[in-house]
Amino acid sequence: MAISMTYKVAVVGAGFGGIGMGVGLRRAGITDFVIFERDGDVGGVWRDNTYPGCSCDVPSHLYSFSFAPYRSRRIRYPRQAEILEYLRGVAADHGLVPHLRLGTAIREASYLETEGGWELTTSDGRRVVAEVVIFAVGQLHRPSIPDLAGRADFAGPSFHSARWDHDQDLHGRDVAVIGTGSSAAQMLPTLATRARRVRIFQRTPHWVLPKPPADFGPLARTALRLPGAHHLYRRVLYYGSDAVLAPIMRRGWSARPAEWAARRYLRSRIADPRLRAKLTPDYPIGGKRIIFDSHYYSALARENVELITDPIARITRDGVRTADGAHHPADVIIYATGFRAPEFLVPITVRGRGGVLLHDQWRSGATALLGMAVPGYPNAFLIAGPNSFNPAGSNPGMKECQVDYIVRCLHWRDRIGASAIEVRETAMRAHQQWLEQAVTKTVWPAMGPNCWYKHDSGRVTNPWPASARAFDRALRRPPSESFRAVPPDPANPADPAASEPAAGIHSE
Repeated sequence: MAISMTYKVAVVGAGFGGIGMGVGLRRAGITDFVIFERDGDVGGVWRDNTYPGCSCDVPSHLYSFSFAPYRSRRIRYPRQAEILEYLRGVAADHGLVPHLRLGTAIREASYLETEGGWELTTSDGRRVVAEVVIFAVGQLHRPSIPDLAGRADFAGPSFHSARWDHDQDLHGRDVAVIGTGSSAAQMLPTLATRARRVRIFQRTPHWVLPKPPADFGPLARTALRLPGAHHLYRRVLYYGSDAVLAPIMRRGWSARPAEWAARRYLRSRIADPRLRAKLTPDYPIGGKRIIFDSHYYSALARENVELITDPIARITRDGVRTADGAHHPADVIIYATGFRAPEFLVPITVRGRGGVLLHDQWRSGATALLGMAVPGYPNAFLIAGPNSFNPAGSNPGMKECQVDYIVRCLHWRDRIGASAIEVRETAMRAHQQWLEQAVTKTVWPAMGPNCWYKHDSGRVTNPWPASARAFDRALRRPPSESFRAVPPDPANPADPAASEPAAGIHSE
């Protein structure tokens, strides 16, 4: 089959990572690139998740790119539609629209050893060759629906929260919500006002902290008129989350105060001691992602809402049967059961040097240098790869750090005249050793298999175990410290630089 197009850089995905990468390339003077997106619009998770109440738990000023900072004096926390519109605006304002190939999914990516580039195959069979491929497909886009007995027997409509069926009128109907994570917490207040009855099935309770109002008050709006106020507010949010929220994951100074605040908030909102006991987690705060929400508990306390904690035995034709033998009628089932986050790059087949399959290497859990590159896969990068999710701050900021580093890698590659570069094995081993030690100091290893931060093997694969500033510092180091030319310089085939110590790339 003929090759349809060649590019210097191919980016896969047009969410925050892909859009940020496109802007980074253009700002670096690299214009020969393409951004493939499987769906018909940019936005990633903010395009896919349209359930009632969908919003971000990170303030708008922090949940934006530094090169396109948020400047509203009205909205403190962005809603789904506002974030999607923001991303569309960034793509348009920074000249990315001509580079977008919407409705084009990448099925396979294979390294071309003789050329040092990559051959990509689209879902419709077209072949594209690029010198460099950058996977920016994120972690939270593959819905996870539990394989419950009888699920196919249910006679009514059922759907995942990320595939919301807007044709369904929920007014006056019995609705079953399976799952109690962030999506469930956000949608429940709206569902409770529409449905006749809502039964929400909880496997594990979550720690919940109150969230400030979505919009700024008059005083804050006035303050944000001052010169430099938006920038200062963003910096306060950045350093504040790093100083207060990040230590929670490591049982640092703020863990006990945060847990005390969460318990106090629960007591203040739920008067029924039996319901309160069901909502009290038995694991340390931070073990699962903390829910920031000020309406979830109030919705649970409504007369037409019932929290059910008995395990689900099976789905029936007209409801849900739990292990205690009770049958809970349902006209509609909504799966608010999260995503298959540890399955990085699925369903793309990625072949590296020698035809080695990346997912074979990742069978026990994905690994990558700073969530960004893997030895044996030259000229290939990831954005928001393994262990680069920030559970205590802004993930667009983490992606922007990776974008800047990838651009510097590309410039370094051109400067040294290499056809391809890849991560040194020594750098990868040093990073992995540091990462495993850092993870042992967090609350995640003790969590059971129901935590989406963990692979089925037990390896913690998704969150970053340190501060955002530590991530930024690690990615400010020269690419030459962790990467090498491929193949090595013929005059220096042993590549002695590969043995240089690389363990210092991390600092807290």
